[in-house]
Amino acid sequence: ELTMPMYTESSPQIGMRPYFIEFLSVVSNSCNLCPTARHLAVYLFDIVMDRCDITVKELQVVSLVCLLLASKFEDNQVKVPKLQYLNHLAHLCNVDVVLNKQDLRRIEKVLLENFQWNLCLPTAAHYIDYYLCASVGANDRHNGWPVASLAKIKPLLEKYAYFFLDLSLQDHTFLHFRPSVIAAASVCAARICMQVSPMWSKELELTTWYFWEDLAQCTEMMLMYYNYVVKEASNTNQQAIIQKQEHEAVGNLSHQPAAEVFFQQSSYKPLDQHSATFSLFRSPVPDLCSAYRDSLQAHRPSDLLAGSADSSLYSYTARPASLRPSVQTLPVQAPMAVQVP
Repeated sequence: ELTMPMYTESSPQIGMRPYFIEFLSVVSNSCNLCPTARHLAVYLFDIVMDRCDITVKELQVVSLVCLLLASKFEDNQVKVPKLQYLNHLAHLCNVDVVLNKQDLRRIEKVLLENFQWNLCLPTAAHYIDYYLCASVGANDRHNGWPVASLAKIKPLLEKYAYFFLDLSLQDHTFLHFRPSVIAAASVCAARICMQVSPMWSKELELTTWYFWEDLAQCTEMMLMYYNYVVKEASNTNQQAIIQKQEHEAVGNLSHQPAAEVFFQQSSYKPLDQHSATFSLFRSPVPDLCSAYRDSLQAHRPSDLLAGSADSSLYSYTARPASLRPSVQTLPVQAPMAVQVP
């Protein structure tokens, strides 16, 4: 970790990063690549984008080559995507890129030389499985009560941890944390959302060699993003419901001109951005992956990956101030509750 390339946030295309990361996630999921391959591909892409001032079209090519290199290094050979399949996926994602074998080999060589032929770069995905071995123990408590069944609560906690792990890919500011810190903070955030106490156990301290104070800032950022993703997904669902109600109302009005139509107000209450960070997480999310996917689709322009450089790109500077890292650690209050069958 100490010898990894330094990230400087100097890329002029940094505002487009969320959409390239989404593209890499879509392609890696379509190819059924392992998490370590996906995280390594994102890291390679971040370093290349940070070091080189290249065009959007070149970044599209680089993203695919980074994914290929990462899959060859981390995943099973049978899972390495074929060139024809990658071109097909790029076309489905409106990416105007067609790679041939000669260009692929040339760019692979350039990237490998850029990394001095060393792809042994640790990512958070390399640590998470080891840390999850101590994610919950017999001495922990769930909702204030002793854990009734480790076999039931552990898989759900792992799901939360992997959700936070992938959430860390969505913003470049997480690159300022060590990968091992991100992995440990993912487990810690999962315990908070699951209302497992203590937030960071002695067993986890011995396993990770990190104390709560070492993880507080990274965990705080993850929980802030988690709240933001849930809020965006809720707003997206509300808009869809309102549009459906309006459509039905228009149909009713065409048959009954004098009828009054009342739209039911949403039961979702906006969260107070000025309250303590951890007090925001009060209600469970039935499907984390669905909420995350809905929030990404809410911001994704149709022609962005095709090479558009619209100035309205969702960039880090345009995000709410509450999502930017803070040096101060906010007080911890009651986390959200999750029912474990």
